[in-house]
Amino acid sequence: MKIDESYLESVKKQFLYYKALGEKAIEQLEPDQLFISVNEDTNSIATIIKHISGNMLSRWTDFLTSDGEKEWRNRDSEFENDLKSKNEVLEIWNKGWNCLENALNSLRPEQLSDIIYIRNEGHTVIEAINRQLAHYPYHVGQIVFYAKQLKKSSWESLSIPKNKSENYNTEKFAKEKEIKNFTDDELKRLK
Repeated sequence: MKIDESYLESVKKQFLYYKALGEKAIEQLEPDQLFISVNEDTNSIATIIKHISGNMLSRWTDFLTSDGEKEWRNRDSEFENDLKSKNEVLEIWNKGWNCLENALNSLRPEQLSDIIYIRNEGHTVIEAINRQLAHYPYHVGQIVFYAKQLKKSSWESLSIPKNKSENYNTEKFAKEKEIKNFTDDELKRLK
């Protein structure tokens, strides 16, 4: 597999992993917990999701042919909590992720060095993907952390559980060496 193809495959898996991580955190919450804000300067999980989706729709719609900050995007409104149900939250979550997935699936390896713009700043396609591969996990991390705080002791770990690292490593090192993406096993574990 060529490097360009390998890169595209890797980023698709990483985005899918962070989507699954966010969904597993959301699944553990009661619907009303999605809308809790601890103070005026803190976003609820629903609001974080609304922002991620707004960013995805703006960045990945007509990804190669129009600026990633669309004229129709109202970023400030993404931080107004007007979603009312878990179904609305999941609908907007999926709308953003589907837009991202469709854009990535349409990319060809030879397009990775093309220049695209975000707020009139030129990026290679690789740079633009990397930018979002840092942005979305940042927010998914917020969702996971917030969900864990809301669930308190009834939280089901999404990574290696506390005091289980030795068991995890023993299992990993008992297998033959192989080349694969870290998400291959992690996605199975999250399902």
